Amino acid sequence: MCGIVAVTGFKNALPLLMNGLEKLEYRGYDSAGIAIINSETQNITCNKAEGKLQNLKNLLNKNNIPGTTGIGHTRWATHGKPEVKNAHPHIDSSGEVAVVQNGIIENFQELKNKLEKEGIAFNSDTDTEVIPHLIQRELNTLGKLNLDNNGSTLLVAVRNVINDLEGSYALAVLWAAAPNSLVVARRQAPLIIGLGEGEFMCASDTPAIANFTNIILPMEDEEIGLLTPLGVEIYDSNNERQYRNPISLNISEQIIDKMNFKHYMLKEIYDQPETAKNWLEKYLIKNSKNGQFQINLPFDTSFFESIERIEIIACGTSKHAAMVGSFLLEQFAGIPTNVFYASEFRYSPPPLLPNVLTIGVTQSGETADTIAAINMEITRRSLVEDETFKPNLIAITNRTESSIGRQISNIIDIGAGIEIGVAATKTFYAQLLSFYGLAIQFAQIKGTKSKEEISKLIVELYKLPPLLEDLIEKHNQSAEKLAHDFFNIKDVVFLGRGINYPIALEGALKLKEISYIHAVGYPAGEMKHGPIALLDKKVPVISIASPGEVFDKVISNAQEAKARDSYLIGIAPKCNGTQIFDYLMTMPESNEWISPLLNIIPLQLLSYHIAAHRGLDVDQPRNLAKSVTVE
Repeated sequence: MCGIVAVTGFKNALPLLMNGLEKLEYRGYDSAGIAIINSETQNITCNKAEGKLQNLKNLLNKNNIPGTTGIGHTRWATHGKPEVKNAHPHIDSSGEVAVVQNGIIENFQELKNKLEKEGIAFNSDTDTEVIPHLIQRELNTLGKLNLDNNGSTLLVAVRNVINDLEGSYALAVLWAAAPNSLVVARRQAPLIIGLGEGEFMCASDTPAIANFTNIILPMEDEEIGLLTPLGVEIYDSNNERQYRNPISLNISEQIIDKMNFKHYMLKEIYDQPETAKNWLEKYLIKNSKNGQFQINLPFDTSFFESIERIEIIACGTSKHAAMVGSFLLEQFAGIPTNVFYASEFRYSPPPLLPNVLTIGVTQSGETADTIAAINMEITRRSLVEDETFKPNLIAITNRTESSIGRQISNIIDIGAGIEIGVAATKTFYAQLLSFYGLAIQFAQIKGTKSKEEISKLIVELYKLPPLLEDLIEKHNQSAEKLAHDFFNIKDVVFLGRGINYPIALEGALKLKEISYIHAVGYPAGEMKHGPIALLDKKVPVISIASPGEVFDKVISNAQEAKARDSYLIGIAPKCNGTQIFDYLMTMPESNEWISPLLNIIPLQLLSYHIAAHRGLDVDQPRNLAKSVTVE
């Protein structure tokens, strides 16, 4: 991984490729490159650079590459260090075949060993490089059959090669002998075709296509396609030609504008009041007859009545949102709920039980582990004839046009818009709100809460947007001030209890992701069971203390940290007990149920300002990718 762009048509390919790569920078990467079939020489011209896309631009400023067919890539290292030799595209030894790939070829070493025995020399440490060598070998074999050098020949060659590949991939392939043709293929990695007039673009994500066209054709798993200026041919794994209607892309959602903010992450933190407002307007509807609000999920929820337990599958920040959701679904709605890391669920799923709802949470809709776990759950439940074991599925995502959006019909579109910062902020917020919506819907159907209790929570949710605006303005200043004290800090501990324990985890993750400071989150009551050994005056403790059932307990746990000389930062209202904190990021008094929706704000801002004060790349932190499309 991380980003693919490919184009063929009548326009110069270079500016289209570079524009597409710019739109994919937000996904995170460590090198970039392009390959274009030079229309004058009928050769492939390849340029690659380590680091930011600007380095590739600087290299290309010295060259004008004529040609209308090309491929581009921003790489996030999986096999091989982030060096020029490992950057994509990769080219075979003859210089006639160029390939870009997202994904991981799991049997590459076996394939590489065979090719090396045949005398093929490798120039990189990547798994990808086996692919152009295999394609060239296949083309040589096909050439002996006196086939014409054209796109159809390349299509056959690529199809034959991918049958030998194990793992996941999204591919775009050039062949110098077919200068107007692109072959693309996907397995468990996203790939989207943009349809223009006499020209076509393929990319791993819609922002790369948005300036080109608003008509797209998402490729399905195990499909392969041939793109020429004359049209697009798509075939399934059985080599059957596929015919389906393209879909329209909402261009307004793809507009990327940092406005006057220094970083996208800060802008996206400031976007959260609007994100909340939009979500509430979309999913909370006022009954004109009785004036009561009700949840309006975009699918038939009658099957909720039979649900006896819930499994939530997620990764990273999405898992933290799911943990808050689990608390709400159990404690508010009364439904037993378990949260699983998608990567662990795949290899150690829980025993099959009847009447289970499975929820997949992925902001991109393309997270490889989450999608694979959902597929496995569908498969194993479909093998049971008992109707009570049938798959009941919901997806929570920011990208309804994504793989999970096409796979699951019951979709909660979190509607956060494009998020550029690799470290999720507003998408996390919208995921949280979606779980509040689910919990309220289940509570209404199951009758676990009175109408008054449900109405009270809904009213609290409706108060959020202006409350968030005030919180952001207030703590943007306090977090910036506090960030100066963190310049040389190496370890931070975050504490929370109950519904705010996942917020402690998310606060620690945000700090790790963008400031590179080691941070851990713990249930506050667990500190004394081992982690307290870490504490001294060099290790600050950030404690989330919201009024409610566990408030006094959290304050007591904070006292234990204070006794070990830790600098104590509180995320709490100014009230009796909070004077213990060395620094108080003052929060408004609130209902404990909605406290996570408030407490996350100062933690996001603190992480942002610490990273910015350290002069780090806040929006594209090292080693991270926005959409994790490999296992």
